Amino acid sequence: MELIKKYFADLSEAQLAQYAQLDALYHDWNAKINVISRKDIDNLYLHHVLHSLGIAEVIRFRPGTTVMDLGTGGGFPGIPLAIMFPEVKFHLVDSTRKKILVCNEVTGALGLKNVTTQWARAEEVKAKFDFVVSRAVMPLADLVKLCRKNIAKVQHNALPNGLICLKGGELTEQREASGLHECPSRDGGRWSQLEHETLPMKNSVDITPLSDYFKEEFFETKKVVYLPL
Repeated sequence: MELIKKYFADLSEAQLAQYAQLDALYHDWNAKINVISRKDIDNLYLHHVLHSLGIAEVIRFRPGTTVMDLGTGGGFPGIPLAIMFPEVKFHLVDSTRKKILVCNEVTGALGLKNVTTQWARAEEVKAKFDFVVSRAVMPLADLVKLCRKNIAKVQHNALPNGLICLKGGELTEQREASGLHECPSRDGGRWSQLEHETLPMKNSVDITPLSDYFKEEFFETKKVVYLPL
């Protein structure tokens, strides 16, 4: 919990209380339904909550933005982001029913009104969203194929609509396999309002190392990958 306070000092008391509840909620539900490795559950805030909030270091979603979390698992990155952005609508999707059950129970206990869930395969989701976020272990090219149909045309944010995913390790092979090229990060990876007039080239990838923001060793190889779609 101290990690969240360390990097996000402007959280309200209500948000801090919700983040604080995550520890007991996930320990309880993980004992019943294994959505986080039991060897890793004690690293909940570092490996799961703060990692999810790496997306908030790259973009601050405007109120009214719609976001789908594809392959949400136990609710990551969607639930930590939903706490961070209470005026943004998050739709959590996973093909495993028991994982969606955990998401429903956790969001219900937290009183999150900006989260909906869907037990479905990605191909079955027809709705449109401003952004798709994902922490699923899947090649970038496959993620693009799955979610391109779900990206809305109308823009609401400084960052153009598209895919934002959390990745680790070396991305060169995935990027080349996708037929994409890297777009140099702007201002450490964050897009400002002024940059709305100079959008990235079609099919460019913006890669932001999370070590630029979070100094713990865990984040040395972790990145936020953004692709406009």
